[in-house]
Amino acid sequence: MNEEDTVVGKIEKWEAHKKGILHRGYTAILTFEDQFILQYRKHPVFDNVLDLSFSSHQLYDGETMQSGSEAIAEGLEREWGIRESDLVKSPVFVAKFQYKAFDDVSGYYEHEIDHIFAVHLNKMPRPNYDFAYGFLALHKENVKSLADVRFFTLLAPWVHELLKRNLF
Repeated sequence: MNEEDTVVGKIEKWEAHKKGILHRGYTAILTFEDQFILQYRKHPVFDNVLDLSFSSHQLYDGETMQSGSEAIAEGLEREWGIRESDLVKSPVFVAKFQYKAFDDVSGYYEHEIDHIFAVHLNKMPRPNYDFAYGFLALHKENVKSLADVRFFTLLAPWVHELLKRNLF
């Protein structure tokens, strides 16, 4: 990716993370009824942090970039056991932004243009414990508490950016 969010070439995922090379990612913010779902993330990079609600990457085969909706559908199934029939409506694109963060524990970077999607569910999800240690359901009235220092230090760096930009 370049600064304009245009594909300029293909790179192996872990090489991009090791070298801090800009790439495309997505974050899907899951809601059920009046609650935001936070994933207690289990991952080699930024492990043991709270994500709102899960994040991954669109795949690029050297010719075509996977669409956000395709990537989210795969991620919902993989990480939450959620199918299209479990959605109130199709994922909605909210915004995109660029950020860079270094994970001291893994020694890897996230340097992404992060595409943010809102995903409204018609049932409470159940995390796949291969990808999550657990999850929290936070009532919408309490979402501002994420900025409280007790929560803030537990959040993934891209969630800090979401808060800064008031994107949920």
